[in-house]
Amino acid sequence: MSVMKRYKGKTFYDLGVLILRLFLGVAMFWGHGLGKWTKLFGGGEIKFADPFGIGEMSTLALTVFAEVVCALLLALGLFTRLALIPLIVTMSVAVFKVHIDDGFGGMEKALLYGVGFITLFLTGPGSYSLDALFNRK
Repeated sequence: MSVMKRYKGKTFYDLGVLILRLFLGVAMFWGHGLGKWTKLFGGGEIKFADPFGIGEMSTLALTVFAEVVCALLLALGLFTRLALIPLIVTMSVAVFKVHIDDGFGGMEKALLYGVGFITLFLTGPGSYSLDALFNRK
């Protein structure tokens, strides 16, 4: 018998991955991405961190791509591992470049998101995902 308990043909593992994927994807989209989207496309002066010297607008655009587009792909479970790469990079920059001097409390959210994204990268999207649906033979 499998170590993982089965529920209606699926494992609790797949349910857990689904919950983690939905929570992290939707929370990133609503909690972080849409505010930056508004800043990017709302007009007005853009003030944003530029840790690599590529310009505030470019850095914001890359961050919006990760936190809006990739977060939605993550929640849907579509191109999951590819979508996770920009999210992992974004959270790594947030932790190690932007909030490194803020102490643990300042980088805590980025660490939590980052560890969740790395976990999903390692586990994959699970069977409750569009990736699984399209990869069935």
